[in-house]
Amino acid sequence: MTRPILTLLCVACLLASVARADDAPEAAKSEELAKKLNNPVAALISVPFQQNVDYRIGANNDGVIYKLNIQPVIPIKLNDEWNLISRTILPVVHWNKDVVPSEGTRFGLSDTTQSFFFSPAEPSTWGQMIWGFGPALLLPTATEGALGSQKWGAGPTVVLLKQSGPVTAGFLANQIWSFAGNDNRKRVNQTFFQPFLSYTTHTATSLIVNLESSYDWTTADWTIPANFMVQQVFKIGPQIMAGQIGFRSYLDAPPNGPSWGLRASLIFLFPK
Repeated sequence: MTRPILTLLCVACLLASVARADDAPEAAKSEELAKKLNNPVAALISVPFQQNVDYRIGANNDGVIYKLNIQPVIPIKLNDEWNLISRTILPVVHWNKDVVPSEGTRFGLSDTTQSFFFSPAEPSTWGQMIWGFGPALLLPTATEGALGSQKWGAGPTVVLLKQSGPVTAGFLANQIWSFAGNDNRKRVNQTFFQPFLSYTTHTATSLIVNLESSYDWTTADWTIPANFMVQQVFKIGPQIMAGQIGFRSYLDAPPNGPSWGLRASLIFLFPK
């Protein structure tokens, strides 16, 4: 437990020192990038590496799960009016033997969630709302049966948000049903709903809160982590990046689920 906390503290010190070194013109550019980064369907290529650690899992509350989410976001210009935004989540998972004693320690890839959003190139004239919709796909990429569903799935996804000055507020949601895969595994019928709110300062620092809530209709279980994060845009040489640190508390979880966790992200940005 000590090592992830020390890592988060080191990242926080690095972000703080980089932010102070930023000059005024660069700060203005970074502030604009920070606002785009808080928009899930912005025309901005980003490659986040998001490390999550969840604690107090299992019957004895001794389990720990480490999950590295690789989440490339790639916007594709279809024409002058529409963009197609590709958002991928590929989890790399490690859990210790106390999570599920009968399964032991596990390490490998989990299932991939692939979303595509069709989004207007300009905000809607209706309140300057930004929105997108499209399909979400569940791909059975898990390297071990315990790490994934062994199911193919699909369903709709939608995002709706508004950016006003330093504030970004909105939600992202999807519904996935399984349609093929291992017949011996339970079917997938899951709703994901993520309301989010962020405030971005002139130094490109964003204060973010969201609920990454999901409901499993098959088991009738909620999983609702509340995430509280600080994000900073900075440059190392020519490369524009962002760092993020955060804490989360689980408002609800399945039996033997986690009660709290930590997050640290490194995001590579490639503005057009």
